[in-house]
Amino acid sequence: MIEIIQLGEIEIRVTRKAIKNVHLSVYPPDGRVTLAAPTDTRLEVARAYAISRLGWIRQQQEKLRNQAREAPREFIERESHYLWGRRYLLTVVEKENKPQVSLDHKRITLYVRPGSDHAKRAEVIHEWHKSLLHEFIPVLIRKWEPTLGVNVNAYFLQRMKTKWGSCNHRAGNIRLNTELVKKPKDLVEYVVVHEMVHLLESAHNDRFIAVLDEYYPSWREARAELNELALTAEDWRE
Repeated sequence: MIEIIQLGEIEIRVTRKAIKNVHLSVYPPDGRVTLAAPTDTRLEVARAYAISRLGWIRQQQEKLRNQAREAPREFIERESHYLWGRRYLLTVVEKENKPQVSLDHKRITLYVRPGSDHAKRAEVIHEWHKSLLHEFIPVLIRKWEPTLGVNVNAYFLQRMKTKWGSCNHRAGNIRLNTELVKKPKDLVEYVVVHEMVHLLESAHNDRFIAVLDEYYPSWREARAELNELALTAEDWRE
């Protein structure tokens, strides 16, 4: 059951889990706030804790508001696009062949049929992004499965507005945001490891943090860097 704590204009969604300590989180892109508390915590106690952290909550929300936001892509000539953390210029070539994308050290070239509209160009780029992730993600999974002692039954790629990834603990599946293709590969690895650790521990509790500390000790720095990078524009045009 989810309860709500309202502190002025700030709404905090409260969930109770089998954890030892209270965990307060502020999520991009819109500064959504959640509070996970031990199962026997009274709502008044959770509220008092949230009040004590009100300054921190506002600070995190302000940081998100000031964070760089990627403008909607138009898929036109000489537009900037990011891949694995690097900036490339887009070249658009119209020709009567099957749409495709090629990459060199400075440029992404999008081949589309004459008259292809924004939606078609976006679709071709998105499918290319997914193909790159499908090459990279299995390598990471194979690398980390024996280290963590887990087995990923399947992984899925999809657009997500507020998460980099998620995990279905019971099914043994992980789900990853296709926007990760724009981020540096070491940060993509952090997200994959984060979701794989959820196969050991579903909650963000002390055990979860202990496992990350042991096997991926730089995870806090990776998380901070990921959250400092430009957010994707919310105009998905789907």
